[in-house]
Parts: sequence; C-alpha cells; structure tokens
Amino acid sequence: MINVNTNFRFWILVSIVAVSGFSQGMLLPLIAVIFEHSGVSSSLNGLNATALYIGILLVSPFMEQPLRKFGYKPIIIFGGLMVIVSLALFPLWKTFWFWFILRLFIGIGDHALHFATQTWITSFSSEKKRGRNLSLYGLFFGIGFAAGPLMTPLVNVNEALPFMLSSALCLVGWVFLFALKNELPDQEIRVHSFTATIKRFSQAWKYGWAAFLPPLAYGVLESSLNGSFPVYALRIGIDVNSVSILLASFAIGAIVFQLPLGILSDKYGRRTILITILFLGSICFTAASFFEQSFFWLAICLFVAGMCVGSTFSLGISYMADLMPKNLFPTGNLMCGIFLSLGSLIGPTFGGFFIQYFKNISFFHIISSLFFIIFLIISLNKEKSLVTVND
Repeated sequence: MINVNTNFRFWILVSIVAVSGFSQGMLLPLIAVIFEHSGVSSSLNGLNATALYIGILLVSPFMEQPLRKFGYKPIIIFGGLMVIVSLALFPLWKTFWFWFILRLFIGIGDHALHFATQTWITSFSSEKKRGRNLSLYGLFFGIGFAAGPLMTPLVNVNEALPFMLSSALCLVGWVFLFALKNELPDQEIRVHSFTATIKRFSQAWKYGWAAFLPPLAYGVLESSLNGSFPVYALRIGIDVNSVSILLASFAIGAIVFQLPLGILSDKYGRRTILITILFLGSICFTAASFFEQSFFWLAICLFVAGMCVGSTFSLGISYMADLMPKNLFPTGNLMCGIFLSLGSLIGPTFGGFFIQYFKNISFFHIISSLFFIIFLIISLNKEKSLVTVND
C-alpha cells in the first residue's frame, strides 16, 4: 500500500511540474515576440524576462522555514495558485511594468512549486532510484516546456488566448494536488531564525558548491534560449513559426534523453555523466553557430544539444544529493533553485545586450563558452560523494 501511495504521489507531482513547464515554456518566447512586434528594444525585452527570476531570488531565503513548518503540500498549492492568477491577469493591461510585476509573481509561485516538489521527490526517493526519479521530474517539465513555445503562433489569432489557455491548464493540474497527503521534511534540523538558515546555506555551499554550477548553466541556457534567441532569430530572418519549432527541437531532444541520462547517472555516477554532457553540449552549440542560415541543420544541432544538456538541472540536483547529508536536502534544493535563478537572471539580460551591441558574433557562442567553462571546473574538482549506493 505504501508503494501504491508513493507512486500516486510521485505521478501527481511530476504532472503538476509538466503543467508548470508548459506555462514557463510558453511565457518567455511569447512575451519576447509580443514586445519585439511592439517595438520594445532587445535590452528592455531581456530586462522584462528577468522579472521571473528576480521574484525567485527575492523569495528564496524565506522558503525553507514555511516548508519545514507547514510541509510540502501547502507550499505547492500556494505556488500553483499564484501562477494561475498571474497568468489570467496578463490580458488585462498590456504595459511593460505591469507585465514585469506579473512575471515577478509567477517567479515566486513557480519557485514555491518547484522547490517543494523537487525536495519532496529527493527526500522519498531511494539512493538507487534518485537519478531516475529526478530525471522523470525533468522529463515531465521538459515535455511541458517543449509544448509551451508551440503556443506562440496563437499571438497572431489573439494576444490574450495563450495566457488564458495556460491559466486554465494550470488550474486543472492544481486541483489534483488536493488528493495528496501532506508530509513534513526531515526535522533533524530545527529552523528558529533567518540566521540559522544562512548558516545552513554556508554548510550546503561547503558540501555541494560544484553541484550548483550545472543549474546555473542551465538557467542561463533556458532563459536566454527562450527569452533572447527569439529576438536574435527574428533579426537574422527566421520567422515566428520557425522559432517555435527550433525551441521545441531543443526541448524534444531534452525529453528523449532525460530518462536514459538519469539511469546512466545512477549506474556510472552523476559527476561522470555531468562532465560528459557539458563537454558535448559545448560542441553542439559551437556547431549551431555555423548553421544559423540553415533551418534544418540548426534544428538538428539544437535537438542534439537538448539531448546532451537538457538534463543538466535534474542531474545537478542528483549530484547535490550525493554530496551532502539528507537533513540538508531542503537547503541544497533551495540553493540549486537559487543558482538556476541567478543563471536565468543573467541569461536574458546579457543576451539582450549582446544581441544589441555585438551583432557580428553568434548568439550560440555565449552558451558554448559557458558550458565549456563549467565542464572544466567540474572536471578539475576532485570532491567525492558523501554517500554510496547501499540499498
């Protein structure tokens, strides 16, 4: 009966993550295209995209205490509701700062949802199956994220339509959360103050700093690819429909190899697989820079790149869990989210300025260089896992 309940809980959680991925995958390219058509500069376009990640960073230091006090379920419900309401409000007033505020609220809601779900999954997954379960978490998010950009062409029908459809879909997924039984995280560590939280951040950094770099890289990749690349693509002559297909190509590539990479990481080690995919991802994005004028080959490059680095975030979480004690899992998951957000904040901002002021250099060189640098850092880091597979 326990296994049945655990499986039910797992599939509900990954399903709500898929819906969240859908809304995120839709929002970045959709607003980028709407602002580009409205004459908003690429730098301001990128600035607006950072609102989501500013929201994540603002709320991150305050997330762990409510999670430990109230449990996983209330945090997920709160986050989901905030996303639903914010998405529904977009069509009410089309202004730069109103949309900036809504994206900030979506960042807060999404972070609450993802922090609670990934910590819950990390906690109840056995060591042998942690890579598999977190890869399925990433897989379902990737499925939603892949479908999201395909909503972008609906802007030609009605600008409000994609926002309303996404809000309705999130509402459907949110309702199923009420079927779950709430649980509290490991209470070996008691949370009494903000200072205690900062001390745990310091401990988590000491154990797992190397594991936070892949989420950072993925944050830059995800946000710049979905927030800045549509602007770059439109300016080099790629139409909106083609942009949505190119973004979906990367996301589908990530979906195809998400689970196999998770299983391989359980068998051969998270660090080994991370090093391999970071290097291959750097090569793929370098190749993409040479095929920008060929839609077919660019789509192939992005598809293969997605196969290589689409699991970077989930593998980073698994690697983090290998490097630190279980009672620090909530803090480690929170820091993975923070570094994802930092990368996501850097991505569209830097990407927007890059597109505006460095017109003779390929957008893909930014991504390729970043993944190669992270590859070198983790390759040179000799830190060993604290835990071994023993169950």
